[in-house]
Amino acid sequence: MTRRLLAVAVLTAFGTLATADDKKATTVEVGGLKGTTPADWTTEKPSNEMRLAQFKLEKEKGDPEDASVVVFSLPGGGGVAQNLTRQEAKFKLADGVKKDDAVKTDDTKVGDYKGKYQDIKGTLLFKAAPFDPNAKVTEKEKYRQLYVIFEDDDKKTISIWLLGPEKTVEKHKKAFDEFVKSLKK
Repeated sequence: MTRRLLAVAVLTAFGTLATADDKKATTVEVGGLKGTTPADWTTEKPSNEMRLAQFKLEKEKGDPEDASVVVFSLPGGGGVAQNLTRQEAKFKLADGVKKDDAVKTDDTKVGDYKGKYQDIKGTLLFKAAPFDPNAKVTEKEKYRQLYVIFEDDDKKTISIWLLGPEKTVEKHKKAFDEFVKSLKK
């Protein structure tokens, strides 16, 4: 009897450990493209209807909070250039830092689509309700955003961003880049 209980306890413990480590990747479809997220991204319910997908990425030791990856698909949306400018406006540069040192924008490809890849570092001007002009702004220092944007065949503006504390974004940058590269028709 004791051996049987011990065996059940051991199997239960190992079964629990296997389940905890057995995370699965998520398939994301956007703009006629399909890709797979890393298994360690935690799927979250999108916080508003403009978001197609939303993920939480574990914070780096010493950072105040986790990072997030969000996928948007908007009809219109102002186009690529206007959206890049909007993203820059979400950040305040540290004193003495030149814009060219804090904001890098390069051409990229997502599947067959031409797009832009923007990397911004600075103080995030966070608003819980971003489109509310009266929403309170909370400044979050040492934040970073990786932002990929392109237009699909239907002229929808597709954007994918990784936003969070600088060290946490750096920790997840390679996986984010691989996810974006995984998006194919």
